[in-house]
Parts: sequence; C-alpha cells; structure tokens
Amino acid sequence: NVLFTACSDQPVVVPTNTSSFLTETLALSTSTPDLCARENLEASIKEVNNLMREFDDTSQLASNLSREQVPDSISEMQRIRRAAEDQQVPPCLVTLKKYQISHMNTVINTMLAFVGGADANTLNSGLAQARQQHDLYTLEILKLLGFTPAAIITSTATP
Repeated sequence: NVLFTACSDQPVVVPTNTSSFLTETLALSTSTPDLCARENLEASIKEVNNLMREFDDTSQLASNLSREQVPDSISEMQRIRRAAEDQQVPPCLVTLKKYQISHMNTVINTMLAFVGGADANTLNSGLAQARQQHDLYTLEILKLLGFTPAAIITSTATP
C-alpha cells in the first residue's frame, strides 16, 4: 500500500495492487442484477405485462360502449400506451415490447376507425390484426419463460 496526502489533512491509502483494487471496486459499484437472468426474468416480464393487462381491461370495456362513449376510453388507452413506450426494458424484452406496442397501436387505431364510422370490414380487419399481435406477444412471453406452445396446447387439451 502507498500512503498519499493531498489537499486534506487525512492520508489516503491506495493499494499497490491497483488492478485487483479496481476490479473489486467496480464489482461492488456495478452489482446491478441482470434483469434477463433466469431468476429475474419473470419479474421483468411482469412489469411489462402489468401495462398490457391494464390496456386489455380498458379496451375490453371500450368494446362494450356506444360510439359516443368510446373517445374517453381511447384517451385512457393512449395514456397506457405512452407509459408502455416510455418503460425501459432489458434487451431480452425488446421483442416483447415491440409486440405490445404494435398491439396497442392497432387497437387504438381500430377504435378510432370505429368512432369515425368505418365499415365492418375495416373494423374486422383491425380486430383480427390486433388478435394476431396479442398472440405474438403471448407466445413471446412463453418463449422467454422457456415454454413451448405445443407442450402447453397438449397439456391443456387433455381432459
């Protein structure tokens, strides 16, 4: 160890083996958990999925409203989508977030088309696309958690 004094009355002790000192110091200061690690992944997914569940609840309620009542629900869905867009996710959840935002955008655009008086084909097409995007979102969660869709379908289909 080397003893230094600078603009202070207190001596500063710096280890002579600075590489191990720096390694240990950096290890202590960067001990942020890996949010993509198996033991943290479920909690990371839950944060993303909480917004999706809130969005799904809001859109389900909106689908049972009259055309005149839907705009307030659209505003609420847009608020949730903005929160999802602003949410920071670890690299392993980028695809999940992409599917989530795509789904939310499609639902909002379909609801806006409904309020604007779009024809049934346009609305049905938007709903089908939103369902497909939601399915991609769900499949991504299963993939992240290590499940295979075939195994889940088989196990739930058995009486």
